[in-house]
Amino acid sequence: MDFGLVLQTDPPASRVVDLMKRAEHNGFSHGWTFDSAVLWQEPFVIYSQILAHTSTLKIGPMVTNPGTRTWEVTASTFATLNDMFGNRTVCGIGRGDSAMRVAGRRPNTLARISEAIKVIRALGRGEEADLGGGTVVRFPWTKPGAEVPVWMAAYGPKALKMTGEEADGFILQLADLYLTEYMVKAVRDAAEAAGRDPSDVTVCVAAPAYVTADDSPEALAHAREQCRWFGGMVGNHVADLVAKYGAHSGAVPDELTDYIKAREGYDYAHHGRSGNPDTQFVPDEIVDRFCLIGPVEKHIEKLTALRALGVDQFALYDMHDAQEAVIDTYGTKVIPAVNA
Repeated sequence: MDFGLVLQTDPPASRVVDLMKRAEHNGFSHGWTFDSAVLWQEPFVIYSQILAHTSTLKIGPMVTNPGTRTWEVTASTFATLNDMFGNRTVCGIGRGDSAMRVAGRRPNTLARISEAIKVIRALGRGEEADLGGGTVVRFPWTKPGAEVPVWMAAYGPKALKMTGEEADGFILQLADLYLTEYMVKAVRDAAEAAGRDPSDVTVCVAAPAYVTADDSPEALAHAREQCRWFGGMVGNHVADLVAKYGAHSGAVPDELTDYIKAREGYDYAHHGRSGNPDTQFVPDEIVDRFCLIGPVEKHIEKLTALRALGVDQFALYDMHDAQEAVIDTYGTKVIPAVNA
């Protein structure tokens, strides 16, 4: 199993770079960041520094979107980084929750994401791509062998189907075992129905991880408070699904939708941060299901179970009060045990 580190690009950027260097030193293979230009600093500028100060780490956004950046600009940015540092990027893409809403726009449609995936991947390989209306372009400077894999974030049935049909990877932002099994199966079934080898779709589960010294009530309570923000972030996407399909339509599992009944609103000023006041509706049960908390052995147990469900990478959201400690503990105890 590969391991990734997910950060926000809060200033100073040098700290983001340092944490990514620390992650590579501890056996992480991927470095990811949020991509919301209003809320945080520009990630692609920071990616160049991360790549320059690491040797093998692959980097990318979790996730960008085809609305705040035009497709050819996104493709050119990735292709330039790959030309400078080798093929060490991954384009995570989605509808654009925080990036679009904070800018006063609606998240992108699946049709727009589909077109963006095709264009970004083709241009990143040095191939021609139609930007729409018959405007065909190609980067004349791309070297042979260049590539930009595009991984899609998804929860709903249509998005899961499209991921299996078109994307190079699937990003699932929660670590619940039942929902992981359900959604990985949906993606793989769609890939197979489209004539693809399901194993060609890389599966990445992304969630917060907080390692405690023991399983005492006090330690677990603190860990839950540090990770409760994640249930609120996921709740934004779930609320969209409920608005589209209904709370008990059968199109989306109740195990995903039931917990947002008490959700009242969301202020993106606290997005992805521990102590988010808009996430008190998230019960402890959801924190335990969606995240990885507890002593080292509990992390190893859950990661082993996720791997058995077909998960190729666990991407660790590291937005809490123990950033360095969790990176180091994963490097010295968790990753070696999982990959023994």
